Amino acid sequence: MALIEIEDLHKTYDSGDVQVHALRGVTMNIASGESVAIMGSSGSGKSTLMNILGCLDRPTRGHYRMDGEDVGALDRNRLAEIRNRTLGFVFQSFNLLARTSAVENVELPLVYAGVSGRERRRRATVALDRVGLGARLDHTPNQLSGGQQQRVAIARALVGQPKIILADEPTGNLDSRTSIEIMALFQELVASGITLILVTHEPDIAAHAARVIEMRDGKVTSDQVHAPVPAVPRPADDSDDGDAAGLSDRDRHGDVPDLNDVDDERFPL
Repeated sequence: MALIEIEDLHKTYDSGDVQVHALRGVTMNIASGESVAIMGSSGSGKSTLMNILGCLDRPTRGHYRMDGEDVGALDRNRLAEIRNRTLGFVFQSFNLLARTSAVENVELPLVYAGVSGRERRRRATVALDRVGLGARLDHTPNQLSGGQQQRVAIARALVGQPKIILADEPTGNLDSRTSIEIMALFQELVASGITLILVTHEPDIAAHAARVIEMRDGKVTSDQVHAPVPAVPRPADDSDDGDAAGLSDRDRHGDVPDLNDVDDERFPL
């Protein structure tokens, strides 16, 4: 049985007197342990699909099952539980608390889960070790490079031991070398059994996934399985300070939700 099953998914928004059809009959299955990249231009429906997969929004019609459970029939408490325990979220904007240490940022989802302080610290430390930041537990975001901040965000997504990581343009604020490092980390997570669903508009980033789904005008236009390109980081160059400055050497765009602006019902932690 597929981990994620989507059947004839539609999403329509009312914009004044006009209806916007963001999704128009999307059907797909995603198996446990798959790495899937969803591609498409602005307005293709990829972000709407990601929000529905993340239980942040509901479809207008159609069926969405996760691990055999009908997501459309769940109440807000069960949806919040799934967001906290089954899903991990990584966004283009790192969404870290500026005056809070790396380990405290990673602990945050466990606060909402009611985990004790000692256990929170233990799990957060393990998660930061896993992403290579065990020596920077007490560093605040302004003491970390862009790539290190994204690793903290990934550790925060991992700390609840999710089955699925949802990553929306996770390399969008990073330079080329750091983007490859992040994709290498994602490939390691997939190898450990985690399912990765990645939204990107960059073919070179999508190539690191084993399956690429292309969308246009709310529909799936292509669904291809291929051998993923291994993400092999190149050696660090001291003259390459794009990551440390939080800059990008590629033109990237995308609307990314700010966790600080999400209300309790839709809060993904």
